[in-house]
Amino acid sequence: MSKNRNRVLANALMLALTALMVVPGCKRKKETPAPQTGKTTTKAKQPRTAKQTGDMHLAFVTNNASNFWAIARKGVETAEKELGIQAEFRIPANGTATEQQQIVEDLIAKGCKGMAISPVDPANQTPMLNQAADAMVVICHDSDAPESNRRCYIGTNNYSAGREAGKLIKQVLPQGGKIMLFVGTLDAQNARDRRQGILDEIEGAQIEVIDTRTDLTDRARAKSNVEDTLVQYPDIGCLVGLWSYNGPTIADAVKDAGKAGKVNVVCFDEDANTLQAIQDGVIFATVVQKPYEFGYQSMHVLKSLVSGDDSMVPEDGLIDTGVTVVKEDNVKVFWAKLKEMVGEKA
Repeated sequence: MSKNRNRVLANALMLALTALMVVPGCKRKKETPAPQTGKTTTKAKQPRTAKQTGDMHLAFVTNNASNFWAIARKGVETAEKELGIQAEFRIPANGTATEQQQIVEDLIAKGCKGMAISPVDPANQTPMLNQAADAMVVICHDSDAPESNRRCYIGTNNYSAGREAGKLIKQVLPQGGKIMLFVGTLDAQNARDRRQGILDEIEGAQIEVIDTRTDLTDRARAKSNVEDTLVQYPDIGCLVGLWSYNGPTIADAVKDAGKAGKVNVVCFDEDANTLQAIQDGVIFATVVQKPYEFGYQSMHVLKSLVSGDDSMVPEDGLIDTGVTVVKEDNVKVFWAKLKEMVGEKA
């Protein structure tokens, strides 16, 4: 009996000693932090970005690959940094509605929360835009699709911009004359609105619009349209480009034909070649939009709407970013400010 009792006491003592050894060991394990890996340390030191944090995924979709959109991209990138969002900038290389649809379908598949788009063909793309609006917040920029379920439009009042171009045409043709209009396509709302603004402004001014030549954003075709016009209508008074690349292509065709300074040119937007042609006296004036604001304001409005706040959207759903007329007397100052805005050396 005594031996058994001693054996029990010995076992109990052994268990107690084992417990004392285990408990401190566990305590030390909890107090000692796990070693940091180099990757984790690097993340801790770097500022968080939208892609790292997986924050709100938004997109900005253009209607072609013009240099015009480089300025809008700057606005998108600035907003991306300010808002902590992931902003995807998408460009349809050939400027077709089919390409835009593929981009939109891709964005839906990715779970994009909001998209700002300049539709190529608003009337025929309305079903596609409505489908997108069922999956994300959709707004339009640059060219509107008012019959769709888009939440708002951010950009130029293109009818008013067209009237500004009409005023410039009347300045260079005070006695009247013939003009030709050039644009990528008249399917786009902005093209139709600008054209109508011009027509209404020049009404009664003895100015004849011969035609509107389209090029489907093909630069070679755009230049060919101008070349054909200069040959077919040697008495043409003014050539008018409605889209950003039309100004440079008109200027090139006019110079190649030896008619620089002999044929008036009025166009839209602030392509570097357009601004240079104004300085050189080849283009009379350009009606400049504010593409930086397209990108910047689109991202701010999208984030607000995705977050459930519609206070940034006016009752009529239209946010007009305005225009500036650039001519020989202000082109240098304008260009310097533009370069500063986009971070280029003057």
